Amino acid sequence: MKCVSTAIIVALLATLPAHAASCAWSAKMEEDEGGSVMTASVCGGPRGDAHLMLACFDKPVLSYDLGAAGGQLEPGISGSFTFKAGDKSLTKKLELEAMYNYFTAELSGPTDPLLALLHGKGDVAVSADKYGEASFPLKGSGAAIGKVLAECGKGSGGEAD
Repeated sequence: MKCVSTAIIVALLATLPAHAASCAWSAKMEEDEGGSVMTASVCGGPRGDAHLMLACFDKPVLSYDLGAAGGQLEPGISGSFTFKAGDKSLTKKLELEAMYNYFTAELSGPTDPLLALLHGKGDVAVSADKYGEASFPLKGSGAAIGKVLAECGKGSGGEAD
Protein backbone atom coordinates (compact mmCIF):
# COMPACT_ATOMS: atom_id res chain seq x y z
CA MET A 1 0.00 0.00 0.00
CA LYS A 2 2.84 2.38 0.85
CA CYS A 3 4.42 1.81 -2.58
CA VAL A 4 1.12 2.60 -4.32
CA SER A 5 0.69 5.83 -2.33
CA THR A 6 4.26 6.86 -3.13
CA ALA A 7 3.71 6.09 -6.82
CA ILE A 8 0.55 8.23 -6.88
CA ILE A 9 2.29 11.15 -5.17
CA VAL A 10 5.23 10.94 -7.59
CA ALA A 11 2.81 10.79 -10.54
CA LEU A 12 0.92 13.85 -9.27
CA LEU A 13 4.13 15.81 -8.70
CA ALA A 14 5.30 14.93 -12.20
CA THR A 15 2.13 16.43 -13.69
CA LEU A 16 2.41 19.76 -11.86
CA PRO A 17 5.03 21.38 -14.12
CA ALA A 18 3.13 20.25 -17.22
CA HIS A 19 -0.05 21.84 -15.88
CA ALA A 20 1.76 25.08 -15.05
CA ALA A 21 3.32 25.14 -18.52
CA SER A 22 -0.15 25.05 -20.11
CA CYS A 23 -1.00 28.46 -18.61
CA ALA A 24 -0.61 30.59 -21.71
CA TRP A 25 -2.63 33.49 -23.11
CA SER A 26 -5.29 32.60 -25.65
CA ALA A 27 -8.13 34.45 -27.34
CA LYS A 28 -11.29 32.69 -28.41
CA MET A 29 -15.02 33.11 -28.57
CA GLU A 30 -16.68 32.35 -25.22
CA GLU A 31 -20.35 32.14 -24.39
CA ASP A 32 -21.73 34.93 -22.20
CA GLU A 33 -25.27 35.81 -21.10
CA GLY A 34 -25.71 37.94 -24.22
CA GLY A 35 -24.11 35.52 -26.70
CA SER A 36 -20.58 34.91 -27.95
CA VAL A 37 -17.83 37.28 -26.86
CA MET A 38 -14.15 37.31 -27.86
CA THR A 39 -12.24 36.67 -24.62
CA ALA A 40 -8.51 36.69 -23.89
CA SER A 41 -7.51 34.62 -20.89
CA VAL A 42 -4.58 33.15 -19.01
CA CYS A 43 -4.32 30.86 -16.02
CA GLY A 44 -1.89 31.19 -13.16
CA GLY A 45 -1.50 31.14 -9.43
CA PRO A 46 0.16 28.42 -7.35
CA ARG A 47 -2.22 25.72 -8.64
CA GLY A 48 -2.88 27.13 -12.12
CA ASP A 49 -6.56 27.58 -11.22
CA ALA A 50 -6.64 31.39 -11.03
CA HIS A 51 -7.55 33.25 -14.24
CA LEU A 52 -7.28 36.71 -15.75
CA MET A 53 -9.81 37.32 -18.53
CA LEU A 54 -10.43 40.26 -20.83
CA ALA A 55 -13.61 40.69 -22.85
CA CYS A 56 -15.01 43.70 -24.63
CA PHE A 57 -18.57 44.87 -24.45
CA ASP A 58 -18.96 48.66 -24.78
CA LYS A 59 -15.54 48.94 -23.11
CA PRO A 60 -12.93 46.34 -22.19
CA VAL A 61 -13.73 44.46 -18.98
CA LEU A 62 -11.04 42.69 -16.98
CA SER A 63 -12.06 39.76 -14.78
CA TYR A 64 -9.98 38.08 -12.11
CA ASP A 65 -10.97 34.62 -10.90
CA LEU A 66 -9.10 33.81 -7.69
CA GLY A 67 -9.52 30.07 -8.24
CA ALA A 68 -9.65 27.83 -5.19
CA ALA A 69 -7.96 30.53 -3.08
CA GLY A 70 -11.11 32.65 -3.35
CA GLY A 71 -13.65 30.17 -2.05
CA GLN A 72 -17.26 31.34 -2.16
CA LEU A 73 -17.21 35.12 -1.82
CA GLU A 74 -19.93 37.36 -0.38
CA PRO A 75 -22.02 39.24 -2.98
CA GLY A 76 -21.54 43.01 -3.10
CA ILE A 77 -17.89 43.10 -2.06
CA SER A 78 -15.00 44.80 -3.80
CA GLY A 79 -11.28 44.89 -3.31
CA SER A 80 -8.20 46.86 -4.23
CA PHE A 81 -5.86 44.71 -6.31
CA THR A 82 -2.29 45.63 -7.21
CA PHE A 83 -0.99 44.54 -10.61
CA LYS A 84 2.81 44.49 -10.81
CA ALA A 85 4.92 43.67 -13.87
CA GLY A 86 8.63 44.49 -13.94
CA ASP A 87 9.15 47.89 -12.32
CA LYS A 88 5.58 49.06 -13.00
CA SER A 89 2.58 48.62 -10.76
CA LEU A 90 -0.91 50.00 -10.40
CA THR A 91 -3.79 49.43 -8.04
CA LYS A 92 -7.33 49.05 -9.29
CA LYS A 93 -10.63 48.53 -7.47
CA LEU A 94 -12.44 45.42 -8.67
CA GLU A 95 -16.06 44.57 -7.88
CA LEU A 96 -17.25 41.02 -7.25
CA GLU A 97 -19.44 39.63 -10.02
CA ALA A 98 -21.44 37.33 -7.74
CA MET A 99 -22.94 35.21 -10.54
CA TYR A 100 -19.49 34.01 -11.61
CA ASN A 101 -17.64 34.52 -8.28
CA TYR A 102 -14.86 36.64 -9.76
CA PHE A 103 -13.79 40.27 -9.58
CA THR A 104 -14.26 42.63 -12.52
CA ALA A 105 -13.39 46.16 -13.57
CA GLU A 106 -14.44 48.12 -16.63
CA LEU A 107 -11.36 49.65 -18.24
CA SER A 108 -11.29 53.07 -19.88
CA GLY A 109 -10.51 51.71 -23.35
CA PRO A 110 -7.62 50.40 -25.46
CA THR A 111 -5.17 52.86 -23.88
CA ASP A 112 -6.01 51.96 -20.27
CA PRO A 113 -2.82 51.81 -18.15
CA LEU A 114 -3.69 48.29 -16.96
CA LEU A 115 -3.81 47.04 -20.56
CA ALA A 116 -0.42 48.63 -21.17
CA LEU A 117 0.95 46.81 -18.12
CA LEU A 118 -0.50 43.50 -19.37
CA HIS A 119 1.34 43.96 -22.69
CA GLY A 120 4.68 43.65 -20.85
CA LYS A 121 7.16 40.83 -20.65
CA GLY A 122 7.81 38.30 -17.91
CA ASP A 123 4.98 37.85 -15.41
CA VAL A 124 2.32 39.99 -13.78
CA ALA A 125 1.62 39.49 -10.07
CA VAL A 126 -1.89 40.31 -8.88
CA SER A 127 -2.26 40.80 -5.15
CA ALA A 128 -4.64 41.99 -2.48
CA ASP A 129 -4.13 41.87 1.28
CA LYS A 130 -7.21 39.73 1.83
CA TYR A 131 -6.71 37.34 -1.11
CA GLY A 132 -2.96 36.85 -1.41
CA GLU A 133 -1.00 36.90 -4.67
CA ALA A 134 -1.15 35.04 -7.97
CA SER A 135 1.31 35.31 -10.82
CA PHE A 136 0.43 35.07 -14.53
CA PRO A 137 2.73 34.84 -17.55
CA LEU A 138 2.61 37.74 -20.00
CA LYS A 139 4.03 35.86 -23.00
CA GLY A 140 1.44 36.06 -25.78
CA SER A 141 -0.68 38.63 -23.95
CA GLY A 142 -0.27 41.32 -26.62
CA ALA A 143 -1.68 39.17 -29.44
CA ALA A 144 -4.55 37.83 -27.32
CA ILE A 145 -5.51 41.26 -25.98
CA GLY A 146 -5.22 42.70 -29.50
CA LYS A 147 -7.81 40.19 -30.79
CA VAL A 148 -10.24 41.22 -28.06
CA LEU A 149 -9.73 44.95 -28.64
CA ALA A 150 -10.28 44.44 -32.39
CA GLU A 151 -13.77 43.13 -31.52
CA CYS A 152 -14.67 46.12 -29.31
CA GLY A 153 -17.66 48.02 -30.58
CA LYS A 154 -18.56 45.46 -33.26
CA GLY A 155 -21.77 44.56 -31.45
CA SER A 156 -21.02 40.84 -31.17
CA GLY A 157 -23.22 38.90 -28.82
CA GLY A 158 -26.90 39.33 -28.10
CA GLU A 159 -28.96 42.21 -26.82
CA ALA A 160 -27.98 43.77 -23.52
CA ASP A 161 -30.43 43.36 -20.62
